[in-house]
Amino acid sequence: MSQLVFDDDAARAIEAIYLIGDAVRRRAIVHAALGAQPGERVLDVGCGPGYYCAELLEQVGAEGSVVGVDGSAAMLALAERRCAGHGNVTFREADATALPVEDGEFDAALSVQVQEYVPDVDVALAELHRALRPGGRALVFDVDWATLSVHAEDLGLTERVLDAWDEHLADPSLPRTLKSRLLAAGFADVSWEAHPFVTLEFDAETYYGAALVPFIAAFVAGRRGVTTEDAARWLAEQRALGERGEFYFAVTQFCFTAQKSV
Repeated sequence: MSQLVFDDDAARAIEAIYLIGDAVRRRAIVHAALGAQPGERVLDVGCGPGYYCAELLEQVGAEGSVVGVDGSAAMLALAERRCAGHGNVTFREADATALPVEDGEFDAALSVQVQEYVPDVDVALAELHRALRPGGRALVFDVDWATLSVHAEDLGLTERVLDAWDEHLADPSLPRTLKSRLLAAGFADVSWEAHPFVTLEFDAETYYGAALVPFIAAFVAGRRGVTTEDAARWLAEQRALGERGEFYFAVTQFCFTAQKSV
């Protein structure tokens, strides 16, 4: 498997996606489900370019604090710039399976579209559990990529492209097992909600429209028999469908919440 590498170029591309309408919608879903309160200590595992951290700082206020952890130095650099001027936020470079935090240090923790990239997600969930105080809240948000539905004219090419796209993460359908994995990690009161993200337009404001399709094409070129020419042809077809008003792209994302037992 050859997953995404979050170098400087990829980090900037991901940062841009955080600004689109669908990404703003997802952050609103996450914040509503987590319910961070003034004075709380919150951990963001896989904080990326720091958008969640910046918004959490407003929610926890001066008496609270936020720690962002990410395995990419490029992402952390963006997060540090985004949260500059706040003395109650720190960033640490580490893997989700070895969090550099104390036992029971946090009131709440979130991990948004991160765990699906982790090869040993059970260890990562155990680390999330360890980091929380008794009664602390966890939120894990991931995508079931098997729900991905795309309109295409060349169905065979699209099937090969999406098959190659699965290489970008460790578990393409992690939400299917997240409830049992969270319970096995020691969490209780596991709840979940499904959130469909659908677009009928090749629109830069839609998460799975113009924002992601070029990213997919760039990633799959040279993987699982998809040539550079194949990837370019697929991207051109998707753009043409958009121009004709025939574009369709849909996927279901899942928000899980759980609590560490008192």
